[in-house]
Amino acid sequence: MAEYFDRLEARDPAEREAEQFARFPTFLRQALAVAPGLRRWLDGVNPDAVTNREALARLPVLRKAELMEMQAKEPPFGGFADPSALAGNRIHLSPGPIWEPGGLGDDPSEGARAFFAAGARPGDIVHNAFAYHMTPGGFMLDGGARALGCSVFAAGTGNTEMQVEAASILRPSVYCGTPDFLKVMLDRAAETGKDLSSFRRGLVSAGALYPSLRAEYASRGVRVLQCYATAESGVIAYETASDEGEPYPGMILNEHAIVEIVRPGTGEPVPDGEVGEVVVTTFNAAYPLVRLSTGDLSAILPGASPCGRTNRRIKGWMGRADQRTKVKGMFVDPKQIAEVLKHHREIARARLVVTRNGELDAMALHVEAAAGAALDEKAVGATLREVTKLAGNIVHADAGSLPNDGKVIADERDYTK
Repeated sequence: MAEYFDRLEARDPAEREAEQFARFPTFLRQALAVAPGLRRWLDGVNPDAVTNREALARLPVLRKAELMEMQAKEPPFGGFADPSALAGNRIHLSPGPIWEPGGLGDDPSEGARAFFAAGARPGDIVHNAFAYHMTPGGFMLDGGARALGCSVFAAGTGNTEMQVEAASILRPSVYCGTPDFLKVMLDRAAETGKDLSSFRRGLVSAGALYPSLRAEYASRGVRVLQCYATAESGVIAYETASDEGEPYPGMILNEHAIVEIVRPGTGEPVPDGEVGEVVVTTFNAAYPLVRLSTGDLSAILPGASPCGRTNRRIKGWMGRADQRTKVKGMFVDPKQIAEVLKHHREIARARLVVTRNGELDAMALHVEAAAGAALDEKAVGATLREVTKLAGNIVHADAGSLPNDGKVIADERDYTK
């Protein structure tokens, strides 16, 4: 019999659906009482009427641009957080900017299930290479690993030499971080003669785990699975695998989340199998966001997972409904490219192109100079780094060569390889 984190993962789907929507009216009533921003957003909604997916789908979708506007008018949370949940809690700031309060309890982001599915077990040491600075990523996965009974080395980002040295001494069995940084660590260890053979499992997020990269990790003795998470909604879905380590298709939805796939730009759910915008509702009492759009594209896979877990599955991350995209685990937004252009009036048009350089993300800003203007590519590159917090090449494009299609960010990464 398959091994599960708890019985909830294998319960009858109808039981899960009934339990979630039996809880939801009470949750929504309490949230409306403590979160004035949510109350204004859902003005006139009767919580007792939201008892199924059809009723939920009649509520408005909250998109991050709207949330950012409300937070700017009423900082920091736009009235969407429960003030009583802030005492003794953390406050985070994600790119956008979007403010998030820390969740409640030992595992507010529900990460323990994802670690368990990835093969982590109580007593394992987890090397957590997600950022603990400003954004909540490090704390989200840290809480999940510790709730499972693992010890966590709070490595954070950067300082590759020190991370490799620490891992060679501490001998962690589980890596947690962005998909490509483990390769950076393993390659550096090979160059310097450090032994990182203790890594046997990996749980990655905040970027694409390409099949070729997963295969390379497997060839080096590390079975790596991925989870889909956002700062506002926690771990939304996670991969499972066979005993041989072969990942099963799709990602299992987490037990705390009600996930809808809607037609982009609308709140209308699409049929299973059709690609649409991922909209998430969780039971987070500290930050009750109802029908929050992630801005990501995915689709519901038909049928049940071969692993035996009975929750619905999404196909995985399939791009952005808008033009925001992740590069090395950080979102880059068209507004940031517009900010670069404000600093450099000598640029007539620009287009950020995101590609792969081997197994790593790479980006280049293609720019056309205004008539008669000279481009200082070094200065433009410095501004790009300052605004996006990421380095990128500057490519001087001929006048009129950039497509006139309204696209500011072009993601040209091949997610099938």
